[in-house]
Amino acid sequence: MSWDGTAGPGIPGAGRIVAAAADVLRAEAVARPAAPVTLDALATGVAAVVQAVATPAQAPEWAQWLDEIGFIPGERVMVTARGVPGGDPLVVRVGNSTFALRRAEAACIHLEPATP
Repeated sequence: MSWDGTAGPGIPGAGRIVAAAADVLRAEAVARPAAPVTLDALATGVAAVVQAVATPAQAPEWAQWLDEIGFIPGERVMVTARGVPGGDPLVVRVGNSTFALRRAEAACIHLEPATP
């Protein structure tokens, strides 16, 4: 039996050990929450879902404005383009609308992965 549990030379039963280790690693990955991602850090073309909006103390009016244009929890978002140079502003699709946001504004929008 080979290392992967198939017929051939190797350590008998090693394939089962490798499979058990892979199961443990998968379980740990599911149990460990992913690092929080904000819209400014989202890769271009990747869909996500708005989890929360947290504006800075010096710009509390951004919360209402971002809510009014559609950045509400549960809404799907995607960065479709970034300005050159420096990546500012971001072209962002939220729901069926497209907006340009500064990176500082996009950093207020906390995301979770989108389900297919």
